[in-house]
Amino acid sequence: MAEDLINNKDIYFPSNLGTNDKLITLLNRACQTLCDWFSKADKNGPLPFDESFNCIMPEDDGTSEEDLFSEIESLLNNSFNPVHPGSLAHLDPPPLIFSILGDLIAAGLNNNLLAYELSPSVTLLEESLCKWFAKKIGFNDFSGGIAASGGTLSNLNALIAARNNAGLGTNPNSVLFVSEDAHSSFVKCIRVMGLDTRNLVRIKTDNQGRMDINDLRNSLDKCSKENKKIFAIVATLGTTVRGAIDPIKEISEICKQRNIWLHIDGSIGGIFAITSIPIQGLNNINQANSITINPQKIIGITKTSSLLLVSNMSTLENTFNTGLPYISSKENIINRGEIGIQGSRPAEVIKLWLGLRFLGIKGIENILRSSIKRKDFFVKNISKNKFDIYSGPLHIVSFLPNKLKPKDSDAWTQTKVNELIKNNFMLSRPKFKGKYFLRVVMGNYNTKDSHIEELLRLLDA
Repeated sequence: MAEDLINNKDIYFPSNLGTNDKLITLLNRACQTLCDWFSKADKNGPLPFDESFNCIMPEDDGTSEEDLFSEIESLLNNSFNPVHPGSLAHLDPPPLIFSILGDLIAAGLNNNLLAYELSPSVTLLEESLCKWFAKKIGFNDFSGGIAASGGTLSNLNALIAARNNAGLGTNPNSVLFVSEDAHSSFVKCIRVMGLDTRNLVRIKTDNQGRMDINDLRNSLDKCSKENKKIFAIVATLGTTVRGAIDPIKEISEICKQRNIWLHIDGSIGGIFAITSIPIQGLNNINQANSITINPQKIIGITKTSSLLLVSNMSTLENTFNTGLPYISSKENIINRGEIGIQGSRPAEVIKLWLGLRFLGIKGIENILRSSIKRKDFFVKNISKNKFDIYSGPLHIVSFLPNKLKPKDSDAWTQTKVNELIKNNFMLSRPKFKGKYFLRVVMGNYNTKDSHIEELLRLLDA
């Protein structure tokens, strides 16, 4: 069977002639296999991994269609399933249907966002969509952005641009300010930029998990006296463990006074800024120089979907433009590979575009409001006499039994996570300020009040 397929050249690539019947058959079968997996989510649970799962590597002869689909099914059946209503551990919601289609179209196009000539329509689409996002959050006509494969890369693009804008190059005295609750990706960013942890200044947080403004001012003054060169301050719009939002208004005023680049890591909460949903602390983000937004984390855009938006596109051009001598350029069109770290890049923006077009602003708001509603329902009904609750204005809650000692938090959370997964609820256990916590993320659109009630019953048992 495999030999017959291999000898048929039409099996390798889509044909420029005819109907591509074989591809249609394979796509239909793949879609059915995927949908069957979705439909079995309630039975299989959020994380049904079998330790005996076998990864089969390529052999001398190609594999038959039947064997390949058997292996696809095995892969699916041993994967994390985000559509299960008990999948509440991370910022990984069910995939939006039209976003799945966008991934398919992007794969079929196989266009390359490196350059306009390799992706003419998609280049204009990404440029337009980034501009739309930038204007929605209040940036001016000089604004825009670029998509990247994840929030870490978006943050890294921003920080490299910030350092270049400050004229610091590889200056070893360059420093970056983040809150002590900022995402761990900034440690990685610092390393990639040729700096170390001494160049990463962590600012204390208050009892709400927000950056402490007084500590920020004192640390800025201290760094200035030590002749350290501050190239950016990062405000977090949605911390990982509790969904806190730093005081963006006050931080933006400090950045303006001291002429420091303000970057907002809005990977979690930034998407709320394009809506009319009132979120406490979500203001003045249009005063930033750059902001990261990850639509993949809550509205179900399939991975990866991250945007870096900047108030002035020239900062990205001045930072990353090196020239592409092997690529033809078109006047007034910026090759997307010249405004970010990544060169070759798939047309991931299609799944974001299709998802947003399908939802509309009202649909986006419906998804976001429902996540906040589930969080509020959970917080309202969890026993305050039994648990300490850590949460901000977004859809994330971390909690621990009252007065549990740090040394006991590891065992308690691990035991609870194991108990819950046996009952088809998947929660995470982040380590935060010396303790392990249980964390629930209420971004799963399939989770209903009845599921939350059952989760609370299990937690209280």
